[in-house]
Amino acid sequence: MSWCAVVAMAATTATGCTDGTGGDGNDEGRDRTQRTTRTHPAALTWQQEVRVADALQRLTKQCMGRHGFAYWEDLGLTLLESRPVRFVQDDVAWARTYGYGSRIEAKSARVRESNPNGAYRQGLSYSRRAAFDVALDGGDSARMLTASLPGRGEIRKRIGGCTQEAERTLYGDPAEWFRTSKTALGLSSLYGKQLMEDRRLSAAVQAWSHCMKKAGQPYEDPQAARDAVRAETGRLGPAHSDDAFTGERATAVADATCARRVSLRAVATERETRYLDRLRDRYGEDIDAYRHFGRRAYERAVHIVPERD
Repeated sequence: MSWCAVVAMAATTATGCTDGTGGDGNDEGRDRTQRTTRTHPAALTWQQEVRVADALQRLTKQCMGRHGFAYWEDLGLTLLESRPVRFVQDDVAWARTYGYGSRIEAKSARVRESNPNGAYRQGLSYSRRAAFDVALDGGDSARMLTASLPGRGEIRKRIGGCTQEAERTLYGDPAEWFRTSKTALGLSSLYGKQLMEDRRLSAAVQAWSHCMKKAGQPYEDPQAARDAVRAETGRLGPAHSDDAFTGERATAVADATCARRVSLRAVATERETRYLDRLRDRYGEDIDAYRHFGRRAYERAVHIVPERD
């Protein structure tokens, strides 16, 4: 996956944006054009998204209990460990502690493998196992939700039981939440190529690369740095995991330091916001609805679970 494809999936989908018309990064005059702006709802921060996910688990557990089943919440990672590692990572302190998150990924895999819900379900009798499935997500009789992916067909998901009840409690309408979320989060496929060719973003990445070379880390873009770290970790093997992690942290710290120095996040966010704004005539209602659903869910989640430690 190219570096800009990763940016497109990770940058401004988590921010508010303004509405207007403007340039594509290849016409400096257009970028100075006056734009009419109005406020749109901001999407959730990653911390807020974690809290909503925790609230969904808490509601599911409570619902399963009412149906006579045990259910364990997945709280295996701390809040900081749950932070998504996006293409532009400019938190130097986080990088100094976690590198690019390889050990968090390994911990998360161990948590999934030891998930007690699977073992509990397998320990049930055939009839109770079927009842567990129906209680959790509606089983085979669950209704099917359908959503269009911009420019890429459709996606479906079964929903019912406690999963549906939890989503309804937080979002209000699970079907509309599913539809608008898949639309809003899939819009990057419509402007990824333009973003990849954007002059301002390319210039910022080149500045980042120059900074990295001066720091002894000769990489063209952040994805290349992460790919190299992953390859080196695989080459060294488990016996040298500490050495590999030391190298990972060094590269990640240089990456974050250079990203901050050249304001790579600000540039990526501004450029992607500009391309996303161009789609508002067609998709603006879905974008705003998705963000309204998210804010509603978070406002309800704060009354259900505390923020994760």
